[in-house]
Amino acid sequence: MSTSREIRQQFIDYFVEKQAHTFVPSSPVVPHDDPTLLFTNAGMNQFKDVFLATGSRPYNRAANSQKCIRAGGKHNDLEDVGRDTYHHTFFEMLGNWSFGDYFKAEAIEWAWDLLTNVWGMDKSRLHATVFKGDEADGLEPDDEAAQLWKTVTDINPDHIHYCDKKDNFWEMGETGPCGPCSEIHVDLTPDASGGELVNADDRRVMEIWNLVFIQFNRDAGGHLTPLPAKHVDTGMGFERLCAVLQNKSSNYDTDVFAPIFDAIRQVTAARAYGGDLEDHVDIAYRVLADHIRMATFAITDGARPGNKKRDAVLRSVIRRAVRHGRQNFGVEKPYMFELVPSVVDSMGGAFPELKADPQLIADVIREEEEAFGKTIDRGMTRFSKLVDSSEGKVLDGAEVFHLYETYGFPPDLTRVMAEERGYSIDQKGFDAAQAEHENRSRGEKRRDLLPSLIDFVQQQNPPATEFVGYTDIQIKHPSFCLLFTEGDSSFDLAERVGAGDRVAMVTSTTPFYAEAGGQVGDTGRICTDSDGVFDVEDTIKVGEIYFHLGTVHAGSFTAVQPDGDSIDLSFTVDPVRRRKIMANHTSTHVMNHKLRDVLGEHVMQKGSLVDDARTRFDFSHNASLSVDELVQIEQMVNADIAADLPVHYGNAPQEDALKINGLRAVFGEKYPPVVRVVSIGASIGELLSDPDRDEWSGRSIEFCGGTHLDSTGDAESFVIVSEEAVAKGVRRLTAQTGQLAQQTQAEGDRLLARLDSLKGADADQLAAGLNELKHEFDGAMLPVVVRAKLRDGMAEVEKAVKKQQKEQNKAAAGDIVEKARAVADASNGSVIVAAIDGADGGSLRTAMDVIKKKRPDAAMLLGAATGDKCAFLAAVPKELIGKGLKAGDWVREVAQVAGGGGGGRPDMAQAGGKDPAKLDEALETGKQFAESKLS
Repeated sequence: MSTSREIRQQFIDYFVEKQAHTFVPSSPVVPHDDPTLLFTNAGMNQFKDVFLATGSRPYNRAANSQKCIRAGGKHNDLEDVGRDTYHHTFFEMLGNWSFGDYFKAEAIEWAWDLLTNVWGMDKSRLHATVFKGDEADGLEPDDEAAQLWKTVTDINPDHIHYCDKKDNFWEMGETGPCGPCSEIHVDLTPDASGGELVNADDRRVMEIWNLVFIQFNRDAGGHLTPLPAKHVDTGMGFERLCAVLQNKSSNYDTDVFAPIFDAIRQVTAARAYGGDLEDHVDIAYRVLADHIRMATFAITDGARPGNKKRDAVLRSVIRRAVRHGRQNFGVEKPYMFELVPSVVDSMGGAFPELKADPQLIADVIREEEEAFGKTIDRGMTRFSKLVDSSEGKVLDGAEVFHLYETYGFPPDLTRVMAEERGYSIDQKGFDAAQAEHENRSRGEKRRDLLPSLIDFVQQQNPPATEFVGYTDIQIKHPSFCLLFTEGDSSFDLAERVGAGDRVAMVTSTTPFYAEAGGQVGDTGRICTDSDGVFDVEDTIKVGEIYFHLGTVHAGSFTAVQPDGDSIDLSFTVDPVRRRKIMANHTSTHVMNHKLRDVLGEHVMQKGSLVDDARTRFDFSHNASLSVDELVQIEQMVNADIAADLPVHYGNAPQEDALKINGLRAVFGEKYPPVVRVVSIGASIGELLSDPDRDEWSGRSIEFCGGTHLDSTGDAESFVIVSEEAVAKGVRRLTAQTGQLAQQTQAEGDRLLARLDSLKGADADQLAAGLNELKHEFDGAMLPVVVRAKLRDGMAEVEKAVKKQQKEQNKAAAGDIVEKARAVADASNGSVIVAAIDGADGGSLRTAMDVIKKKRPDAAMLLGAATGDKCAFLAAVPKELIGKGLKAGDWVREVAQVAGGGGGGRPDMAQAGGKDPAKLDEALETGKQFAESKLS
């Protein structure tokens, strides 16, 4: 039996050495040069230009094994991975191509030769399909291909099937090259009698190779015309082929996945993979093995976990794997990154790019695991509550969006979790909640319409807008007003707009700051002296043209062309919001400077977002910040705020400004000849007159076009609320200022006081008090330093709780046997469900052994509250398993009620919960579950 490595090489050698093909290395799974694709999803992607006649190659025959990802977009197998044994997000596609060289005869003959003579596949089990024609397209049946199957191969003629357009006509898209195809199917039924199952979506008779004959071009009107050059494009799923050649019933049973399964078992301490389709541990094995391959290849080829497009898909895949590991393997620490070496070792020979920097791959995955780990427990609890509270089998779409926005659960992940429980998602509700969020986020939808405004500026070249908002937030009487109404796909120039219209407005002068340099655009109102009221919800600019985006609240507005006369308009920027933005922006400059003082001169700005709620600052640094470093940064920023330092700004020639000692500019940013300099504590004139002074290196001096406070004291206070990784070597700090920072600090102080009070609590109150504090801790916005102190303090209290519980359990150990005997004596049915007071996870097994001796024929579910958690143990005899009750399913259903998870074998399983107050409710659910299965 050939190994997977040998099978891959045999395919390549057959076409390169025997049929004169050129081996072409796989293209990256991230198609950087093709914006129409999220990921490379087929072997032909890198040859698309050849098929479209827009490119060529120095060879006319090619073969390779192409790395493919089908997750997100049109081709999305993500939700099926794990549920069956043959879907993958990452897979290899073996392929051979002819660019205007050989055609149907050679493609069919060589495919048959390789399958039957090289690999020795049983000819009686192989079937071929050909295109039966399509009247609407004026296409005749592909009798040529059918006849070739009869003449160039020795296939059983009865195994040639004519099939319709859906299965046997391939198209690249709605337009472009296309043609009939001939698929090869293998019959895996015991007696090779599955001919009727060809193209019937039955796993027992499945397609293994598709031979596409590209001979037509479909134009925009849908018409087909013959191509001047005919091409061949074949594709064969590598993992599926290995399963057939290695005589395995599942792709996951081949040696393709064996090394990864071994690594999973070693890292998670899970039992061995069993291949069951319903067992959640086996499902998790398949999910992890598939997803670590996808993540490893995607990161190698340039993708990074994020919030948009392919990066969002990668994030969803990693988080789905993490969720399975937590729920089904009980692994709460980052672990997925430890599987990277197994992928590199097993596949690095075929794809050497994996060996370039495997540590980078592991670091990116680990950082994503850590980020998700901060919210997954709270998110899972909220998801369970959402399921419990839903009416019918449809989850509220707004709540699903909240899971995404607040806890980082991508919608695809939530959908998979829901479907595992038999639920679906209210997609319309989700879309509405997302749209509302985007509106609150200053018109993300409108950004999709931005190209129409860009076109207007490029074509009409209107006069530039004068921004006066550094000194004034209220002005009157600009000299012109241009209006645009928002359509479905563009902004359209308008002469007049009225109440309710969604509008973009351009004026000669404005105090509204347009989004730039990380600072969000201003909001406020523009009014006429009569009845017109326009609510400005965002401000953006194209070149030097400022567009005020918003809704006409009342009255109407009329466009006025540039003619030099003032017009009836008054502007008011929202002063409260603007002040909060300025406080956050000025504090960002101070923080940037203090980061270099604390961490070193290597710190460089990598991105920022400044709005009225927070400042978010990304910077280069290779390690997470310690609590001591965070404390030091906070104290230094607050010291500058307390010093009430003046904030200076002014324009200067770039050449002169760059000479100022200590000035910081964003690496890679292009600056104009005249730049705006913002300096804290030293005037611009002083800086320019003596640029080399040593003192300047101790000041915050930056190029910046944003709005700022007059002095640092106006920020009032500063607190860091989070520190996290956003990419390899890039960290992110999020901070608050003003009253919001004071409120956050006050909440932290309150919880610290609660923690101190717990340390002197009685033994009976300690566990309950700790549980309450944890719930408040999870939902609170806290300073990151306080959060760390609380986490450490609660860990100490938890040790004390466990010590008390251990002593109590030891004292009560003798009672467990008696309680178990009492349960056994009191029960008379086939199902025993009981709480064992005073037990823990270990003594529950003792209780179960006692009950089993008296009632070996009964199914048992035992539960116990253990401090701030609860434990469940289930056992089901073989006879009752046969009736549908499985221990793994039983405890999983019960644990969800108590905010936990678990699973195991059909005969014995255990689980845990995080809400001991739900113990009785969980056991009652378990009783009903068992009765429903055995009724």
